[in-house]
Formats: sequence, C-alpha cells, structure tokens
Amino acid sequence: DGRQVRVIERDLNPPDRIAGESLMPGGYLKLIELGLEDCVDEIDAQRNQGYILYKDGKNAPISYPLEKFHSHVVGKSFHNNRFVQKLRKKAASLHNVSLEQGTVTSLLEENGTIKGGHYKDKSSQMLTAYASLTVVCDGCFSNLRRSLCNPKVDVPSYFVGFILTNCKLSDQNHGAIILADPSPIVFYPISSTEIRCMVDVPSQNLPSLSNGEMSHYLKTLVAPKVFPETYDSFISAIEKKDNIKIMPNRIMADAPHRTPGALLIGDSLNMRHAITGGGMTVALSDVVLLRDLLRPLHDLSDASVVCKYLQSFYTLRKPMSSTINILASVLHKVFSSSSDPTIEDIQHACIGYLRLGGVFSSGLSAMISGLCPRPLSLAFHLFALAIYGVGRLLLPFPSPKRLWNGAKLFWVSSNIIFPILHSEGVRQMFFPLTVPAYYRTPPRSKDLKV
Repeated sequence: DGRQVRVIERDLNPPDRIAGESLMPGGYLKLIELGLEDCVDEIDAQRNQGYILYKDGKNAPISYPLEKFHSHVVGKSFHNNRFVQKLRKKAASLHNVSLEQGTVTSLLEENGTIKGGHYKDKSSQMLTAYASLTVVCDGCFSNLRRSLCNPKVDVPSYFVGFILTNCKLSDQNHGAIILADPSPIVFYPISSTEIRCMVDVPSQNLPSLSNGEMSHYLKTLVAPKVFPETYDSFISAIEKKDNIKIMPNRIMADAPHRTPGALLIGDSLNMRHAITGGGMTVALSDVVLLRDLLRPLHDLSDASVVCKYLQSFYTLRKPMSSTINILASVLHKVFSSSSDPTIEDIQHACIGYLRLGGVFSSGLSAMISGLCPRPLSLAFHLFALAIYGVGRLLLPFPSPKRLWNGAKLFWVSSNIIFPILHSEGVRQMFFPLTVPAYYRTPPRSKDLKV
C-alpha cells in the first residue's frame, strides 16, 4: 500500500529450522491474496494433498477437499529457508521497504505507547527504530511477547526432526502420521529427494542429544514402528552427524494486552501444537487481515485511536486461528500414546470416523487445511466424533461394561476438548457479534492527529 516499512530481521542468512515447512491449501490461498504465490516456485516445493493416518495395520486418509479449486491450489511442503529467502527478496525489492539485520532487544515505550524498538546491528551497536505502528512477528521464541501478552507458555512435547534420503513414501502426494507407542511419527516430503521425519517426544521424557541418548531412543523405540521401506534411511539419518534437530512444541494462548502502537501476529501472538503444520497458514491469514484493516488508514500517528480500531483484529482472526489451534491441540492429545485405554479407543474412533468418508472426512480435513475456518463446524465434528466413538463401543449390544466404557470415552473426550475451547475464547469464537470490537469502523480523519 506504499507505506514506509522498516523490517529488522535477527539474521538475514538462510534459517536452519525444522519448522515452517508445510503450507496448507488455505495458507496458499492467502499467499495468492498477497500476490506472493511465486515465492513457492523454483524451490523444489512438493504438492501436499493431505495426510494418511496409520495405526495397528489400519489407515485413514485426511485428503484436502480441493475439488472446487484450480489444480494449482494445493498444500505445499518445502525447505523453510528457501521459502523465507524468497519472501525476503520480494520485500527487499520494494522501494518503500528497508530490510536490515539486527536483534531487537526491547520495545521503546513512552507513556504507555510503543514508539518503536531498540536493537543491535551486526556490529553489536545499539540503535533505535521509530515507528507509528510496530508489528511484532518474531515467532514462538519471541522475547517481546511477554510485554504485550499473557506470558504463560506450555511445552507439552518436543519435535525431533531429521531428513531422510534414498526412500519414498507410498503416496508422495500425502504425508504420513503413524500413531505409535511411545509417540506419533510424521513424514512428509520437503523436496524431490528428501523426506522430513518428525518424532513427537513428551517434554518430561526428552533424551539428551549430546550424550547419544536421543539416537538410542530413536533406534530402539521409534525405528521399529516406521514403514519397512523407510527403515534403512531412518537409521542412516539418525547416524548422520548434526542431522538431528529438536524444537519445543509450544502452546501459547491468545491473550494480548491492549497496547497502543504495537500489535502481535502469527506465532508470536499464540501457537498451537505443530502436529498439523498450520502455523504458516494462521500467520499468512493474520497478514491478510491486518493489511485489509490498515488499508483505509492513511495516518497512523494517533496510536490510541488506531489501537482501539485494531482491537477487532483479535476477534476477526479467530475463525482461522482458533479452528486450526483447537484441532492441532486436540489431535496431539488424542494421538499421543497413553496408558489410558480410553485414549486408545478415541484413536480407533478417529480412524473409523475418517474412514466413513463423505462429509465426515472432508469436513475435518477442510478445517485442518484452513479451507473451512468455522468454529461451529469444528464443534459439530468434535461432538460427532465423540458420539461415533461411544456408538462404536456400544455395538452390537450395550452391555453394562460397554456402557461404562462409552461413558468414560465421552468423559475423557470432554476433558480434552472443553479446556482447549475455553482457552481459545468461547465468546470470540462462537458469539463474535457480541464482542464490541467486532464492530470497529475505520476512524475518520478528524479523529486522528495530523
């Protein structure tokens, strides 16, 4: 929109990360809205049409419902650093954008209003950047978030990631999720010759990487559960030096403080478990929404007026963010191994529900993919899944034991779902019209200082 934008990146070298490698179809549509779809070209990005769940010899597809879209609209998976570098190159090509390397250490606050930030440049010199609006988008490891949001962060597990070569998945257009003991295992291609493997490890049981405990854990407990066609590559990847990387899976609630002059977006605002890979889709959705909200404003100088107007951002983002967040957190709790046989029953119910096909399978996959960001649809499917699980246990005849097991499944399901729904904000999700900020209209020119 022609605004003067100053981008301060901690490191402009290609990032070396195991996160941000999956872009859902809903996120790709947001990329198109931003005119950035060519950023996934020429980086050997792979088409991703969904995932296949595997458990105890059974499988169930989660195929994205793409029938109504053009053939190029699909999920994408790739090396994160290649995608990020393309985005940076696109931003730096604009005459009104200044892109520089620096580590932001703190926000600059004057009388309760954020005026910019303090940062160190490449030579460690402390500098100050001033701005009418500071957008904090430094991800789940944000050191600025605590001054703008509820700082509570939960780390239920870690993703242990490494790259497999010289092997193929049975369906190259679908990723794979193995529901195994002790933890779920995820596979998806990130180039024409490489497959990313992510092993979810509970935070309380994380083996040490430095003394070889992690390698031993992966070889003895995880490797026997992977596909036979990937086993040799799995072992080779573990033994390859510096190939294993560990990332905490953080769960952070969307609870921002009203702060004039600053705004949080993406994973710096809130994060769900990364098992569904929806982080970039939520972030790009935030960018599109923020762009559309700011477009009518030609003057951002009155921070308090702009802040009041932008309060609607936190409600308007809920359909996409809460749908993906809740599904990711629920699925992680359900997919994680447990000594509770009821969790095992819920896992089998998930497989059976998806195998029903039709609206049941396509409805869930549409929400996971960001194509149907509707909290009410999510609530319907979660409730239907619980009912299906109970019914499955009661058949063919509801004996007292089956009735007891069905009641336990419903109780455990409720204890998983309702706290997550509550943390996302029931009112903002299901009754947004009752939130005053939902009705914010752009301030008139006379409301803003000139």
